Amino acid sequence: MTNEVWWRLGCFFSVLIIMMLLEWQKPARTSPIIKAKRWTANFGLVFASSVLARLTIPVGLTAVALYNTENTIGLFNQAFYIDTNIPGWLTIVLSLLILDIVIYWQHRMFHVVPVLWRLHRVHHADAHVDTSTGLRFHPIEIVLSILIKLLVVTALGVPAIAVLIFEIALNGLALFNHANIRLPQAIEKPLRLLLMTQILHRIHHSQVVKETNSNYGFSVIWWDKLFGSYRSEAIKSDTELDIGLVQYPQEKQNASILGLLAMPFKK
Repeated sequence: MTNEVWWRLGCFFSVLIIMMLLEWQKPARTSPIIKAKRWTANFGLVFASSVLARLTIPVGLTAVALYNTENTIGLFNQAFYIDTNIPGWLTIVLSLLILDIVIYWQHRMFHVVPVLWRLHRVHHADAHVDTSTGLRFHPIEIVLSILIKLLVVTALGVPAIAVLIFEIALNGLALFNHANIRLPQAIEKPLRLLLMTQILHRIHHSQVVKETNSNYGFSVIWWDKLFGSYRSEAIKSDTELDIGLVQYPQEKQNASILGLLAMPFKK
């Protein structure tokens, strides 16, 4: 775990660069807002979120997981302490599945609870979806998400390696399914049987409310199918789909770092 930061940064920037190169080579849709302005605002939020997260929660998830293991804190650590015959791989698999479903319900909660939706609409107000949108979250939402994961990691006693795998997957797949690309049908059709593809996730960013409230998963489609939120097609085709929120059509609101930071606090 001493190389955790390098693993995370290496995977993150690798996926980011690959997706942005694919977008540049063959974009699926044309942005209604100048790319430079959108990217300045979206990547600016990443910086603001990183600063706020570091100031409010200075300890990392993997560090907490290691502390929990060393002090036998959490369900899995207690079970392993009682019965050392429990295979480590089983704990990792269960941890990944539980963390995944927690993020699914966290996402749904941010759509349903009005005060949380005020924060999350910063993500959905983007009039275009590309790799940078996968990073466009209000700093307060990022902090709340970290706190939720901290609670789950501590309550379950999630192993540090599972936390690292999950965090890498969470960031990488968020960049992947927000990418402004359109996979060939021969790849997209079988892939959507397991993963949330770009076309499926763009439905989640539709201006139609019932479409926005679907396809919450960031990785697999299992939870959406299990809990009745899966939608395979939108009313409009992927090329004609209206992206964003009707309430925020102006470039000033969607391409300004200050406007995005203030968005949750305005009617």
